Amino acid sequence: MKRTRILDLPTCKEGSEVQISGWVDGVRALGKIAFLSIRDGTGTVQAVAKPTTSGWDLVEELSLETAISLRGILKKDERALGGVEIKATQLSIIAPSAPDYPIQPKEHSTGFLMSQRHLWIRRPLQASLLRIRSTVILAAQNHLDSLGYVRVDAPILTPTSCEGTTTLFKLDYFEKTAYLTQSGQLYNEATAHALDRVYCFGPTFRAEKSKTRKHLTEFWMLEPEAVGLGLEENISLQESLFCALIDGVLDAHEEELERRFKRDLRALKICQRPFPRMTFAEASSRLSSLGFPLDEEGDFGAQHEEELAKDVGRPFFVHHFPAAAKAFYMAPDPLDPSLSLSLDLIAPDGGGEITGGGVRIQDPNLLARRMDEEGLNRDDFSWYTDLRKYGGVQTGGFGMGIERMVRWLTGTHHVRETIPFPRTIDRLSP
Repeated sequence: MKRTRILDLPTCKEGSEVQISGWVDGVRALGKIAFLSIRDGTGTVQAVAKPTTSGWDLVEELSLETAISLRGILKKDERALGGVEIKATQLSIIAPSAPDYPIQPKEHSTGFLMSQRHLWIRRPLQASLLRIRSTVILAAQNHLDSLGYVRVDAPILTPTSCEGTTTLFKLDYFEKTAYLTQSGQLYNEATAHALDRVYCFGPTFRAEKSKTRKHLTEFWMLEPEAVGLGLEENISLQESLFCALIDGVLDAHEEELERRFKRDLRALKICQRPFPRMTFAEASSRLSSLGFPLDEEGDFGAQHEEELAKDVGRPFFVHHFPAAAKAFYMAPDPLDPSLSLSLDLIAPDGGGEITGGGVRIQDPNLLARRMDEEGLNRDDFSWYTDLRKYGGVQTGGFGMGIERMVRWLTGTHHVRETIPFPRTIDRLSP
């Protein structure tokens, strides 16, 4: 018989014979009846086996994660998970599992689970996170593609820093020094001059010694860039992308979000355009009134984001950050050069900064001066300054960390659960 995915069982006719393959998620043997919980990566279903089931003698050999094949009669049951169960007629073992499977149905520490990540991702909640992550990636690419953006991925190995030399991973590259990329944005500017609207999507690396629940040393970033994308157009693009991701996840996973993640769906559904916005100066004033003033250096940190987000209650933009606080390529505001044409999209419920971006400097002389102020070697960026030398025009864009977006959408506490195999300051394995 052709194998049926558990996901598709509810569409099968009641009383029909079905065959599934999967892993044992649980076994309860009560005398001459056994209840088997079976998962196959698309869902979980309960099967009922009796002595009349071919292979009944194998029930005693089943342990967590034993791979089995099962044939039986489908029965509709609204009380059952997925609304169906299977009356088993035939059972066979595909691959046995050792009885000492590490992740048992009991409380485990996060450190232990992370060390067993290769097995932990089999659990329903972790598998759901990876499915939702896949939906987010597909929805993001579909949305940008629909707007005429072309995916052109940037290199992972780079000869220079993009966003500060203190957060770089350095490595030997034959007889030269190379770095793991912090962002594809500089290369996006080059491809935008070739294709008008582009985006890259791939792993990025930050050597920050940070242990917060929003940081990874390796994460995946989506970065659109387009010719003529000013601050207003940038905000509009971010709003449309953000809402498209919410819609895509709700369409595919609404029940899962509510049942498995206990996510307050109202927090997602109130995210309608346009989003609230405030300047950095307005944000600073608002924080002072809330009892959380910025320090003397004007640093805008995670606590400030969180307090503002509590006050606003839904995703919002902060724009026009001080130019001195932003990267060398960020364009100054023509009306006040001390401010930059920059913006962050901040989400409530602990989401923090989801996207960050702005408008890029077009003037080659200003770009050179900003490099000098940052102590950067102009020769290292000769290809980048060439973009201004040969018909350079203004571009703009932003970056979105996929893991942070998935974390916010699902209400997951720590970002490390939103990537298959997280890399953090204290974890390189599995």
